[in-house]
Amino acid sequence: MCDDAHGIGRRALFVTGTAAALTLGSVSFAAADEQGQENRTVRGTLPPGSPDFVYVPVEVPPGVREIKVAYTYDKPPVPAGTPGNALDIGIFDQHGTELGGRGFRGWSGGARTEFFVRADDATPGYIPGPVGEGTWHVALGPYTVAPQGLTYELTITLTYGEPGAAVPPLYPPSRATGRGRAWYRGDCHLHSWYSDGRRTPAEIAALARAAGLDFINTSEHNTHASHPHWADVAGDDLLIMLGEEITTRNGHVVALGTDPGTFIDWRYRARDNRFSRFAGRIRRAGGLVVPAHPHATCVGCGWKFGFGEADAVEVWNGPYTPDDEVTLAEWDNLLVASVREGRDGRDGRDGRGWLPAMGNSDAHRDPDVVGSPQTVVLADDLTREAIQEGIRAGRSYVAESKNVTLAFTATGGRGRHAGIGERLEVDGDTPVTVRLEVSGAPRCTARLVTDQGVLLTSDPLPVSGSGVVEWHTTPAYAAYVRAELRHETAAGTVPGALAALTNPIFLGR
Repeated sequence: MCDDAHGIGRRALFVTGTAAALTLGSVSFAAADEQGQENRTVRGTLPPGSPDFVYVPVEVPPGVREIKVAYTYDKPPVPAGTPGNALDIGIFDQHGTELGGRGFRGWSGGARTEFFVRADDATPGYIPGPVGEGTWHVALGPYTVAPQGLTYELTITLTYGEPGAAVPPLYPPSRATGRGRAWYRGDCHLHSWYSDGRRTPAEIAALARAAGLDFINTSEHNTHASHPHWADVAGDDLLIMLGEEITTRNGHVVALGTDPGTFIDWRYRARDNRFSRFAGRIRRAGGLVVPAHPHATCVGCGWKFGFGEADAVEVWNGPYTPDDEVTLAEWDNLLVASVREGRDGRDGRDGRGWLPAMGNSDAHRDPDVVGSPQTVVLADDLTREAIQEGIRAGRSYVAESKNVTLAFTATGGRGRHAGIGERLEVDGDTPVTVRLEVSGAPRCTARLVTDQGVLLTSDPLPVSGSGVVEWHTTPAYAAYVRAELRHETAAGTVPGALAALTNPIFLGR
């Protein structure tokens, strides 16, 4: 074992403090015998204000079968309201750390204290494959640093010998047995033990089926390592789409339904002006760009990139909270802006159309409920492309569970008819009837929301949870109308938590 010291001195911090990353001195190994093992331990201290990423180069000689990394760091006490130490970790191979991820071999954030990579296997969150000769980089991500600084210790172990046989990846199919054009229920933001979740893919799939879901989307933090591990839990009754949650320091975004094996880099901030590059990468890989929990209060979670690149937005994330209420209000303002600026069409994702809403559970572990909430999509079939098209077009509503079902329509003008996400093409003075049919929402109150705000609030539904609400308007009075179901509240005029919400129906030509 060899001990090395790494640190960022005052001069180095001054020079690199505004940079996104810093590379420290190399850790070298001398090749051992064919079945031997070597390790090195390095220590260092990161001060407050450290770069987002600190890379520790590791010179890997030929003949290495496995690389293993373990780490620890101190967690000194801090004053109330002051972030303590949190250090993420991952690794890049000999292909380098350039933005885009050609050398990416895995990331576990702060979920694990050690990991390994070899040809035939890897720790969840990491990509199996040969341990090639060259300069690898252990990537440290000082998420937050205490005022005292962050002292870390890395132990890097190389095992020599013949590599194991690589296992070709097998991915889930892009279609399941559907019901033709129908409403399909899904949860597109989920975490397994391949990032910071605690459930296996099999456990998540079982919970998805119990929640009445027809489709899910995998969304591990900053890694695509789980993609080959869902094939054996997919089935005719459950479509499993593949994706990633890209967790930048200025907000998180779900890549929804990308091609198998697609990795999207996360190492940039809004000020770097790089998000459009990676949003384009998501779409070229066949996915949708969905900003997640835009107003979450966790460090780095607040969305700072704007919505010009988004295909949809996650308005409701997990149990309904004030964060979601703020996001809902922001989304409604975006709808008003789209009407005002004439962008309330969906003729393809060109950055100028209105932005549909989604809801997902973001479930990680017990007691997180898979499928609460869930997005219910009108799609031509249960395929990746059809589900994505329904989401992109806004033909969807969000419900707290499989128990809640909505039918929301607008009619008028010689029998014209429009549903969720559609436009009722009638003149401005044409009488329009808006109808909301509800089941599974006992004692909930229905609200109809337009570009003028809430224009109708119903009496509470009966304990049976079923009911019908009708409202009469004209396109001149309401440019769009959307529906909300709210639970009872004891806070006076403050609305209760959502039980469901729809995307809008636009009125008028």
